[in-house]
Amino acid sequence: MRGGDTIWYEWISTLSNVFILLNIVLAFFILFYERKTASSAWAWILILFLIPILGFILYLLFGKPLKRKRLNRTTVYENQDFRETLDRQQEEMKSGNLVNFSPVAEEMQDLIRMNLTRTDAPLSTATEIKIYNDGTKKFEALFEDISQAKNHIHLQYFILNNDDLGRRLVELLTEKAQQGVKVLFLYDDLGSRKLPKHFFDDFIKAGGEASAFLPAMLANLNLQLNNRNHRKLVVIDGTTGYIGGFNVGDEYIGKEKELGYWRDTHLRLKGEIVHSLQNRFFIDWNQATKRYPMKYAENYFPKIDNKDGYAMQIVASGPLEKREDIKNGFLKMIYHARKSIYLQTPYFIPDKSVMDALRTAALGGVDVQIMIPHQGDHIFVLSATRSFVRELVQDGVKVFSYKNGFMHAKTLIVDEKAYSVGSANMDIRSFALNFELNAFVYDRQSAKEMADIFSQDKKLSVELTQETFENQSWLEKAKQDVAKLVSPLL
Repeated sequence: MRGGDTIWYEWISTLSNVFILLNIVLAFFILFYERKTASSAWAWILILFLIPILGFILYLLFGKPLKRKRLNRTTVYENQDFRETLDRQQEEMKSGNLVNFSPVAEEMQDLIRMNLTRTDAPLSTATEIKIYNDGTKKFEALFEDISQAKNHIHLQYFILNNDDLGRRLVELLTEKAQQGVKVLFLYDDLGSRKLPKHFFDDFIKAGGEASAFLPAMLANLNLQLNNRNHRKLVVIDGTTGYIGGFNVGDEYIGKEKELGYWRDTHLRLKGEIVHSLQNRFFIDWNQATKRYPMKYAENYFPKIDNKDGYAMQIVASGPLEKREDIKNGFLKMIYHARKSIYLQTPYFIPDKSVMDALRTAALGGVDVQIMIPHQGDHIFVLSATRSFVRELVQDGVKVFSYKNGFMHAKTLIVDEKAYSVGSANMDIRSFALNFELNAFVYDRQSAKEMADIFSQDKKLSVELTQETFENQSWLEKAKQDVAKLVSPLL
């Protein structure tokens, strides 16, 4: 071997040994320091030792837990009225004297109490709930509400695209800022990574403010890929709010040919519950930026005399909390079910607790129906989704594959009396890694409307039966099994 070749070989050998040593150290770190779930820890260790160098890099990008110091904690937001409501309701819960919001709320007091004490989610009411399952209609309503805004507009989205819909929204917001309306836009830096550098220039010149959540530390290099702000909410004048699954982009109004029609679910809310959305926006904005910190003011939380309406809670969860609060809310709802459970999710990658809950419900005679996309926006994730529903079909769960475009709705409906709508998918990423936000609604009338929408969607779907999965090719089954193996990382 020539001298130059020998040096090159020794250099490669040394580098490989260094990475192997780093992999071993990292494996011990994952097991004994970071306290990941067992499935997640072993999945990472498997990747580290199967692909040592690439696995190490992937862990740096996707596996590192979020540290609190990455979020801004220098600004303090205090809403005394909100805190007093929480304290009062917690005391009423302890004494069994919670104000009677609705018969369904009475039935589900254990879920309400858990959300109240764990997530600072007071039980409140919406005087009006409008359900949108079509993007064009949702954005028409949103644009109209924005055009009527008098005081402030607060928006938070995971994805904001530089396309026709995205530009139209920001142009309208720029006009409102020029009129003196206070406009704040919080977007996720990774989800909205395609935005050009100067996208918000005119908006900011007009007086608006835009801030990115966990921005890249270096240009186009974001080392915090795994923990993103996946929430979607809007608050207008403290009286109108939006929450659900739609992001901002042309594909969400069905303009992307590859996925076709975009089927999602969003709620438009009026009433006191909007204050809970406002409270969450204040917290997220102040965590994301040191500029123009939000402080309590009465104009952001206008007095609402009418307390009647639909009983509901706004529940947040994220990687900074040890407990998976939205997932726990889902579990409580599932265990409450006596007649039916209707679930829609684009990504069905649950942990063992959710699988056991759905399986137990179905075996106990509850009509459990799950709707997933027929085509996926991530092929690997769709394979994992099908591997999990394949298991549940054997226990009597009915699974439907939505064929009229892409199913992106995140809804859970129980006994046609309570439901949840929001940003959280039924997957491990939403449970533990992303910042999510869901509405939990306790009302038969609107729950029945949600169930009717589910029934209409079934007409545009095909059922996946045991025979369906038995007739799959060996290659398709192998893809699903491999995807399931690494599903804790998806």
